[in-house]
Amino acid sequence: MSSIIRPGEVTGPVPEIPLLHLPERGTVFARRAARLRHLGEGHSLGDYLRFLALVTDAQQAALGAHPAVPLPDDRERRLCREHGLPPVSATGWRRAEAWRGDLAAILTDLAGHPLPGAAAEAVARLQSSPHEVIEDQAERILAAEPEGLDATLVPLVAAGLQVYWTHLTSALGAEALVRLDPPHLCPACGSRPVASVVRVGGAEQGLRYLACPLCALQWHLVRAKCVVCDSSRALGYYAIEGGSGAVKAEACDDCHRYVKIGYMEKDTGIEPIADDLATLALDLLVNDAGYARFGVNPLFVPGPLEPPALP
Repeated sequence: MSSIIRPGEVTGPVPEIPLLHLPERGTVFARRAARLRHLGEGHSLGDYLRFLALVTDAQQAALGAHPAVPLPDDRERRLCREHGLPPVSATGWRRAEAWRGDLAAILTDLAGHPLPGAAAEAVARLQSSPHEVIEDQAERILAAEPEGLDATLVPLVAAGLQVYWTHLTSALGAEALVRLDPPHLCPACGSRPVASVVRVGGAEQGLRYLACPLCALQWHLVRAKCVVCDSSRALGYYAIEGGSGAVKAEACDDCHRYVKIGYMEKDTGIEPIADDLATLALDLLVNDAGYARFGVNPLFVPGPLEPPALP
């Protein structure tokens, strides 16, 4: 006996789309370090990518030794869920001094390696900097405020902040987080995404997840619409000619912003932070075409953190 299935009818249970992927504490930075080393082979920025691999190795060690720190209490979590707010906002959460301990551990680790002259100088300078200077740089990074930033110190200070916020988010757990409005902001810390990833396998086949540059959370957002303004009528995709096509820039003609998108079906090893750094040539291409980058990668600050005003 056969049956007719009409358009729109469901023949079985529809799998629930996972909203979030929490950072995996035991591997989040180690995986990034391995990807940076892989991408650095034969790359024009190979030396820098390999240096950042050392940084992320140190981040993994710091995260593994992270002390307990204050988290939002039950009342704060409830209010954030009810009002769609990030419970550990990058610009609103009062960070514990432990984050500077994360930074100090990273710097001590790096100082034990032979480093290029500029990197060694930046590590030494930051180790001797007063807390006030470090906190000032941290505030500017978290607020995406380029004025007054020391570009040579930004990746190192940001590395400490990443460890601290990755700890916070993984310690909070998924039950403390909800989708925000606008949905392109990180549900944990409210940061803009560094990139997005189209996943493969199981219920997540073909689904897009945005990636937070600060706390490493990934959260689902439907495809075929602009990450920034929700438009679905004016999207274009840019890629480097002759490349694998694993990473493209999704650009919108309505808001003139772009966000990179990685396709795991073309490369299962994609890691948003690492692959973004390895495709800076794509940023130049899309900028020349008249689009402004929406999110930031705190491990590399080539220019203004805030995109220019819309025309």
